Amino acid sequence: MAEDGGGKRILGAHWAFAAFFFGVAGYYLVTLLTAAAFNRHVGDDDPVEAYAGPLLLLAFLPNLVLGLGPAIASLRYGSGLERDFGLRTRGRDLRIGLACGLLALVVGFVLNAAEIAVFGGDEVSDSPLTDLPDVSGGSPVWLVTTALVLVIAVPLTEELLLRGALWNALAHYKIPPWVVLVLTSLVFALLHGETTRTIALFGQGLVLGLARHYSGRTSASVLAHAANNLPPAVLLFTGH
Repeated sequence: MAEDGGGKRILGAHWAFAAFFFGVAGYYLVTLLTAAAFNRHVGDDDPVEAYAGPLLLLAFLPNLVLGLGPAIASLRYGSGLERDFGLRTRGRDLRIGLACGLLALVVGFVLNAAEIAVFGGDEVSDSPLTDLPDVSGGSPVWLVTTALVLVIAVPLTEELLLRGALWNALAHYKIPPWVVLVLTSLVFALLHGETTRTIALFGQGLVLGLARHYSGRTSASVLAHAANNLPPAVLLFTGH
């Protein structure tokens, strides 16, 4: 375990890589378990509305697992979330995060529009968010809860995994910053599993990565991610 000049532990690259793979493995494992549990308890004759609220949160449960690996590794083997990842928001982080979040929205819109122009409107529609209002059961409580998860929890866990653990592990081996930026953005796009939106997600991942690059802290990319997720969270209440 490496130490800084003050004798404090710093999360080593091997633990950062292990935390990343633990998070990804947990994501897919929980995805399989939640799908199996839902299919077991919801029969063909059961109305989906009866499970509306839990179903909304169930859709995000695998995402929440993504941040467990980095968090546990940092608390157990590193110096804590602030020292290892820079999670305490500073003024500069806020400015960079909000600017990159706005830019990510523009990039996502432009790239989505380009994909629609090439593939047609029916082809670029596999985002799971489009189905969430349909299973809300008409309860604003579940939609508010889901919106908070989308704006707060999901950005935190995904950024801890990608622009936190994976970024630190790659940077430890002196990999050029632009390569780190591209690799983490590619993993970000592929992790979402939205095939027709991969290009748009990759572009947005690049912008979120720029927040991490220019600030040197994961808190800026968390803020950028949250700003990017805010409009989709608001749209949950419109049913579109």
